[in-house]
Amino acid sequence: MGSDAPQPEQQTVVGLRLFGRTILLRAGAALAVLFFVLAAIGALIAFWAWRSPASFRSAMHSPLWISAALWIAMIVYWSAAAKKIGRIQSAESTASRARHQLLLRLALLFAFVRFPWTGGRWLPSAWWVVPAGLMVQLAFMLLDVWAMRCLGRNWSGAVAIKVDHALIRSGPYRRIRHPIYTAMIGMYLGTAIVSGELHGLMGVGLAALAYARKIRMEERGLIDVFGQEYRDYKRASWALVPWVF
Repeated sequence: MGSDAPQPEQQTVVGLRLFGRTILLRAGAALAVLFFVLAAIGALIAFWAWRSPASFRSAMHSPLWISAALWIAMIVYWSAAAKKIGRIQSAESTASRARHQLLLRLALLFAFVRFPWTGGRWLPSAWWVVPAGLMVQLAFMLLDVWAMRCLGRNWSGAVAIKVDHALIRSGPYRRIRHPIYTAMIGMYLGTAIVSGELHGLMGVGLAALAYARKIRMEERGLIDVFGQEYRDYKRASWALVPWVF
C-alpha cells in the first residue's frame, strides 16, 4: 500500500574543499560564502584602483592577462578530462595531495603577482619577449594535451594507480616519463617570460619543487605495480627533459 505521509524534503549540499578537508554546506550557505568571496575580491580591486590608479590601469593592460586566459583554458580542459578517468585502485593521501596543491597555488600566485622586491627584470623590455613567452606557454599547453590524450583513462590529477593500469610508452612517453609535468613547468616558464620579472621565475621554481616531489612518489608506485618493466623504462627514458634530467 502507498503511504500519504509527507516525505522529508531533500537538502542540496555543496562540498567545499579547504586545505585538504571537505566542508559540507547547504545550498544557501554555499551561496552566501560565494557572495562573500566575490564581494571581498571586488572590494580589493576597488581599493587597489582607488589607492593606485596608475598601477591599476597598467595592470589592466598587461599582457599577463593573455597568459592568464591560456591558464584558464587549460584548467577547463583538465576539469573536463577529470570526468573520464578510470577507477582508482590506490592513491596518495588527502594531506599529500593538499601539500602539492598548496605548492602549485603559491607558484601560480608568484607567476602573476609582483610582491615587494620581486619586480626586478631578468629579461630585457624588448618587443619580442611577450610573444616569445606566449608561444612557449602555448607550445607546452599542446604538449600537455597530447600527453593527456596518450594516457587516456590512466590520467589523474593526483598520484594514483587505476584498476587495470597500463604502462604507456607511446607519443611523448617514448622518451619522457612525465611529459605532463614537463608541460606544466614549461607553462610556468612561458608566463615568467611574458612578465620578464623575478616573481615569475620564483613561480617556476615552486612548480619545479612540487613536481620533483610528485615524481618521486609516482615512480615508487609505478615500480611497485610494474616492477622490472618500469625500471627498464627508466633506464631508456628521461624524467622531464631529454638529455638533461
